[in-house]
This record gives sequence, structure tokens and C-alpha cells, in this order.
Amino acid sequence: MSDPTAAITAYWDAAASAFDDEPDHGLRREDTRTAWARLLSSWVPAGPLDVLDVGCGTGSLALLLAEAGHRVTGVDLAPRMVDQAEAKLAAAGLPGRFLVGDAAVPPTGPERYDVLLSRHLLWTLPNPEGALREWVARLRPGGRLVLVEGRWREAGQSGVPYVTGAESLPWHGGVTASFLAAAVRPMVSDLRVEPLSSDPELWGGPVTDERYAVIASL
Repeated sequence: MSDPTAAITAYWDAAASAFDDEPDHGLRREDTRTAWARLLSSWVPAGPLDVLDVGCGTGSLALLLAEAGHRVTGVDLAPRMVDQAEAKLAAAGLPGRFLVGDAAVPPTGPERYDVLLSRHLLWTLPNPEGALREWVARLRPGGRLVLVEGRWREAGQSGVPYVTGAESLPWHGGVTASFLAAAVRPMVSDLRVEPLSSDPELWGGPVTDERYAVIASL
């Protein structure tokens, strides 16, 4: 793919209106919301901390982080996703900053963060390893990288085919835990992998593909 940015933006803009219909996207079910809140509290130390949510989508995880008292900045390529994230936190009466931009190179200038969170984003990026290096550089000393990823049976998250040429993306279809851990380990001082496939509450039902989190510290 020579320049996928416009097509990728259009894809996720079009997906924004129905994005929260997926249980693990909108977190509308109480059991799913509670499961994600529990995980985030185990991954993100008590704060308040400065958290950068890259590929924030409609802001469901950002909302949970804000509810926990953290200062959240979200970045997403799709303006309609960002609009929904802003509205979600405003409706809850919680502060949050959301920016339209490339999550692989967040438009946050020299700011540094205590935690950088990414969920199900790396498979969409033209240069995922470059993004990982960029993200690590945005962390303060002792900062934490939280990557929720998986190896999908199908790359399209909504059942709609992804952008033309997506099969040439380096991590199209997702990435295994062992592969991602190997890519991240040289950049950090500590790393662990938490399997997530066996908890149906996280996904709104049972899943059969590989889902996990890589938690790494500088």
C-alpha cells in the first residue's frame, strides 16, 4: 500500500456510528465494563497519572481511566471516533483531551506520559515496529506500556473487508503474543504477557482466537 492513510481514516470514520455496538467496544454491558475496569486497575498504577490512549476509538477505555482519576489524552486518526470520545467523557462530566492524528506518531509534541495504552491497533499500522519505538519514547522514566492485542482469524473487526491492499500491512490479521513480546523486549526493562482469551466477559462472549496484553515497563 503506497499511502493507506486516507483509506484507513475513511474506514474507521464509517465504522464510528456502529463501533460501540460491539460489547468490548462500547462496554455497555455491566459485566464487560466491570471486567475492563478491573483489568485497567491492575495495569495502570493508582494515580492520578498521565495516560496516553493511542487509537482511542470512541473513548470507552479512556472513560474508565478518567473515572479512576487519571489524566487522559486520546489520539485517533478518525475524526468521528474522536467526536464520540469527547462526547462520552463530557456526558460523564469528566475531563479528557482528544486529538485527531496518527496514533503511530501521536501529535502531542514533547509531552511525556506515565502510561501509554493501545488496544487492537497494531495490526492496522503500516509500520508497527516504528510505532512501538515512538511510543516508548513518549514515556517518562519508569513509564509503562500497555498493549492489548491478538491474532485474529479475520482482520476486519466489523465483518466488513478492511481497506484495499491491507493484506500488505506487516501485521495484518494481528500478531501473536510471543512475536510482539520479542519485538518489545529490547526496548524495555521488564515485560510480562497476560492471556485474555479465556475471559468471555471481556469480549461479550467466548472467543477462539488469541487475545492477550503485553505489559512492559521502562
